[in-house]
Amino acid sequence: MNLKENTLKNEQHFDALYENVDIAYILKALHNSDSFLADAKVTDASWVGMYYNNFDQDLKGKKVLELGCGDCLNAAIMSVLGAEVYANDISQVSGKIIDQLNENYNFERPIRFVHGNFLESDFPDNFFDIVVGKAFVHHLTKEQEVLFTEKIVKILKPDGLVRYFEPAINSKFLDQLRYMIPVSGRPSSLQRKKFKLWKEEDPHPDRDDSSKAYRTVGEKYFTKTEIICFGSIERYYRLLPYGDFARKFRRFAFKIERLLPKFINQTFSRSQLIIYQFPKKEV
Repeated sequence: MNLKENTLKNEQHFDALYENVDIAYILKALHNSDSFLADAKVTDASWVGMYYNNFDQDLKGKKVLELGCGDCLNAAIMSVLGAEVYANDISQVSGKIIDQLNENYNFERPIRFVHGNFLESDFPDNFFDIVVGKAFVHHLTKEQEVLFTEKIVKILKPDGLVRYFEPAINSKFLDQLRYMIPVSGRPSSLQRKKFKLWKEEDPHPDRDDSSKAYRTVGEKYFTKTEIICFGSIERYYRLLPYGDFARKFRRFAFKIERLLPKFINQTFSRSQLIIYQFPKKEV
């Protein structure tokens, strides 16, 4: 899949997906941001990871770019926490969501939406303190990832920080096993014809999402790289009925994972927090 095809496929996919975003739910979360974060940071994987080590306390006064802002909930929460937020997405629907949020919530600094391909955006060098993305990079081809990273290095300040929360594929066996288990919207890989049709429509390009691959990129373009894996136990909540018990299981699982050896979490994890800092401006 070439760059143009991958971008178009993702744009169409997310335009359809975000049409159904519940603005009322986001506004409720903003008006109750303390209780929302207190729950999400210990229960929901992307929030557990992205806000790991009290990231929420580092946002006030910072100029932040979110890539792939999607339903805009994270962008809005960061704004409530005191960040000056620029939110980028290829989906025009994300822009409509931000317009509604800015109209219905009194942000100290309204969220600024940047529509379209990030590579075509026009930000000055050394402009942002932080760049974040939740489940964003794995929608890029490896070629796009390199181009995005090179642009990020330019627009970040010298002490700038990148935080990505992404799927972790550190065990090919587990990955193959995962695809054998059908979930909502995805048939089992054992159903070959149905799985092939699903794969043709899937907006994710074939790429290496291992911790090793992200570390390779980080060490080339940044002075500091850190990767923390999550979900070695929590990932099995999908086998439980949706509801309070499943959420309790997730909270318990994340606590237990902290006690496990690092190699266990890395091998069996479902997700990973990727942290890059201090961009190498000479690269």
